Amino acid sequence: MVSDAKDTALVTFDDGDHVAVLTLKSSSSRNALSLLEALSRQFAVISRRDDIRVVVLQAEGLAFCAGHDLKELTAHRADSDGGRAFFEKTMRACSSLRQQIVSLPRPVIAAVEGMATAAGCELVASCDLAVAGPLARFCTPGVDIGLFCSTPAVALSRNVSPKHAMEMLLTGVAIGAEDAFRLGLVNRIAPEGARAAALELAHRISKKSPQAIAVGKKGFYAQCDKPLSEAYELASAVMVANMLMPDAQEGIAAFLGKRAPVWPDEC
Repeated sequence: MVSDAKDTALVTFDDGDHVAVLTLKSSSSRNALSLLEALSRQFAVISRRDDIRVVVLQAEGLAFCAGHDLKELTAHRADSDGGRAFFEKTMRACSSLRQQIVSLPRPVIAAVEGMATAAGCELVASCDLAVAGPLARFCTPGVDIGLFCSTPAVALSRNVSPKHAMEMLLTGVAIGAEDAFRLGLVNRIAPEGARAAALELAHRISKKSPQAIAVGKKGFYAQCDKPLSEAYELASAVMVANMLMPDAQEGIAAFLGKRAPVWPDEC
């Protein structure tokens, strides 16, 4: 399923068993983010689908995502404003996509094979979970071309410690899967391949309560940057709201009755 025929060369959308798989399919450009709007449209489709519980984001070709298309950006320097309007539109779209992923009430898992560069690294960092193949690499090399990766820094700094983030941003040096795991940028390394491991993880999560995951994901990100007392106040309110939901009533009853839960939308 795709939301628009013109997206088919860029992003494909397949789903089954409550798991949607989004595939970046512009391998000739190393999946550069000229496909921002296509990807955003697909996430919009998913947000309206109650039957989808988890999303896996993967890519075809040798690179996961090469970030912004520098040829496309450079071409707009010939615009009357030197490219300012196009640059502003591109950065807004990029930031909007990242926030769209975070606000989606379903977990998004990046399955990373090959290189995730600059805004591509940001895309991985924006996902809720990430699985890396053994040859995956991550970098924010904007400094090499006089362009600090300021927007990737937002997502990166929310995944790894400030000093590790700054080292990646200041040096542009690529890190491998082992270092990405050590720093907290990815959850695990999958020798058998990132997609298989990401799908296994997605199917495991898809069996959990959809209501609990939706309210929990929103609450998790909302409390992250709050002072301790405010974080607990917010989390307590989320717990109360969650307790009053049908899924919690069914889940607790199933636990006490020593049976498997049947979530209300499965009835």
